Amino acid sequence: MPAIAPVVRAGDPDREKTANLLGQALAQGYLAMPEYEARLQAAFTAATRPELHELTADLPVERLRRNDPRRRQARRQLARRSVQVHLASYLAMVAIVLTVWLAVGLTAGAWYFWPVWPILGAGIGLLGHALPVRYGLAPAPCQRRQGSISPARIA
Repeated sequence: MPAIAPVVRAGDPDREKTANLLGQALAQGYLAMPEYEARLQAAFTAATRPELHELTADLPVERLRRNDPRRRQARRQLARRSVQVHLASYLAMVAIVLTVWLAVGLTAGAWYFWPVWPILGAGIGLLGHALPVRYGLAPAPCQRRQGSISPARIA
């Protein structure tokens, strides 16, 4: 006789997670307000995890999570932080290069301002990183599906 898997009871974190998914489904147009209210009420009265799963079984959960505004905000903050780190490393490089140039100029008398080249090159790289983050110009991820390339485009 096969063993029957025990039904796992649902806790408050499980109910809140389901309620968040239902709220995202409402915000993205997958649920109407009356259906949302009914499902939300059922979520907070559910006793087991399978009951909670039934409430979101017909919803595209991955799409809801991907389009979550909190996730997008976290990605924006991470992008801004990466620009700040890039700027700090750029300024450190500028300080080092200028210090070397000054030391060489004072000791050897060679005053050609060669630091302009690494400063300019790294500055262009910094702008190439910062401007897309600042103005939201980051390239969209590839939307191409397998098999969508026509043979004419390959040749």
